[in-house]
Amino acid sequence: MALLSGQDLQALWLTLRLAATVTTLLLLLGMPLAWWLAHTPSRWRRVVAAVVALPLVLPPTVLGFYLLLLLGPQGAVGQAMQAMGLATLPFTFRGLVVASMLYSLPFVVQPLHDAFESIGPRPLEVASCLGAGPFDRFCSVALPLALPGVATATVLGFAHTVGEFGVVLMIGGNIPGQTRVLSMRIYDHVQAGEYPQAQVLSLCLLVASFAALLAMSLLRPRRHARG
Repeated sequence: MALLSGQDLQALWLTLRLAATVTTLLLLLGMPLAWWLAHTPSRWRRVVAAVVALPLVLPPTVLGFYLLLLLGPQGAVGQAMQAMGLATLPFTFRGLVVASMLYSLPFVVQPLHDAFESIGPRPLEVASCLGAGPFDRFCSVALPLALPGVATATVLGFAHTVGEFGVVLMIGGNIPGQTRVLSMRIYDHVQAGEYPQAQVLSLCLLVASFAALLAMSLLRPRRHARG
């Protein structure tokens, strides 16, 4: 489209790359965490669940600010990385990935947790009686039964990462080709009074959000009413 400049397309590609990376990593890390939350008898379960859900109520700029302090040159993580000869994370794509993972964590873990919890102990007990080990029970029994929840977590994690602004602004800034994602590019257009360009990019996010909600609706198992 004529209204999409090279920088707009660059921001769009960077946003999709960020969302795909974050969603993949969150699924890999979120599955064991959600499984633990759904089955552990530990008294720390509620504390961990509250920490995981914190981004749901915490303003994104607050989360981004504390991450900036923690990951920056004077922060504990930043100093440890510098001591190992590594570059600090703020204002880099890697920093965006870390911040986005923390901010989108509950949108992936909670659907997975609900899916694993809804399975119940019976299928796993039957598999155990048939000689299946813990890992085999998870891969051959729990994961197939939880696939709708996995799909929902994937859609939510991807869509939520695409629409981020506050965390991206705080931890990534607005560096073209490195940290300037779609939401930041929309902000730039509005600041410059370029409303047609902002409208096109906003429409992209609107369509993506609607598609995510529609996908979640289609993936949700239908419950047949009893006559």
